[in-house]
Amino acid sequence: KDLAENNKGARVLVVCSEVTAVTFRGPSDTHLDSLVGQALFGDGAAALIVGSDPVPEIEKPIFEMVWTAQTIAPDSEGAIDGHLREAGLTFHLLKDVPGIVSKNIDKALVEAFQPLGISDYNSIFWIAHPGGPAILDQVEQKLALKPEKMRATREVLSEYGNMSSACVLFILD
Repeated sequence: KDLAENNKGARVLVVCSEVTAVTFRGPSDTHLDSLVGQALFGDGAAALIVGSDPVPEIEKPIFEMVWTAQTIAPDSEGAIDGHLREAGLTFHLLKDVPGIVSKNIDKALVEAFQPLGISDYNSIFWIAHPGGPAILDQVEQKLALKPEKMRATREVLSEYGNMSSACVLFILD
């Protein structure tokens, strides 16, 4: 976003590529949490072009990015952990990841949408990164979202799994 906004006429190719198949291995009695990651994650790649000041004769933007931020949820250190070792890539997920997300989602959304005058999340186009079904269930419940608001998100999770960074672009498609 910053590159496109601050360089008139710039178009930035954003590519997301995730290969999570390298996490697959036999079950381990000591790391049952890694089975959850193996069941949820999938490989995927997607791309999009980000720019500002579109040229109407040749460009047809579908979405407009109006605000960006990043937030680290309190008490989330180590909640999702990955290590590259001789055995390959290993993932460890704490059981409370859905709780951490749902406990912090409202504050993050208020920060994003209050300046735009939006407080009814059912009134806007909606997607979420599909970390897993439990995360989506808790976010939907916490924000009182209508089921159709998460339909595209749930469909991508069901069809392709959690493809990390590529998920959001799959859902936008």
